[in-house]
Amino acid sequence: MNPDLDLTVERIVRAPRAAVWNAWTDPASFARWWLPAPTLCRVDRLEVRPGGGLVTRLSEDGVEYLPHLDACFLVVEELERIVFTNAVDGGWRPASPAPVAMTAEITLGDHPDGTDYRVVVRHGDPAARALHEKLGFAEGWGTVTGQLARIAEAHGGR
Repeated sequence: MNPDLDLTVERIVRAPRAAVWNAWTDPASFARWWLPAPTLCRVDRLEVRPGGGLVTRLSEDGVEYLPHLDACFLVVEELERIVFTNAVDGGWRPASPAPVAMTAEITLGDHPDGTDYRVVVRHGDPAARALHEKLGFAEGWGTVTGQLARIAEAHGGR
């Protein structure tokens, strides 16, 4: 991790890794936690495999859905690690995503209380990292990590 370029979220989820993994890989579960409530998420593509697409839309009213994320999975190690980037879209085209390009690495580890859940979001330069932080990275990613934890804990909690 490079503190000049990366932002992180860490949490112990009181559920087995399989429950956390399912929250990441099941489209219906993913849609329930991926965006901070009350914003609604629609999953257009969730192909959790290297080269697979991750495409979501968001809605404030449940009627009109606007583009949210168009990304590509880079690494998928079952029950252990997921890496995706929005610098390449779900169709493998180079992208210039707004507000920032990023690569996110999610790791799942064993913990006596469940799952050690860690997110590292990498940026290309300090300005992109600073912008992402200013736009509310900690609050946004922290909120959705809490939502993921509630879903995983409800379905496989300890």
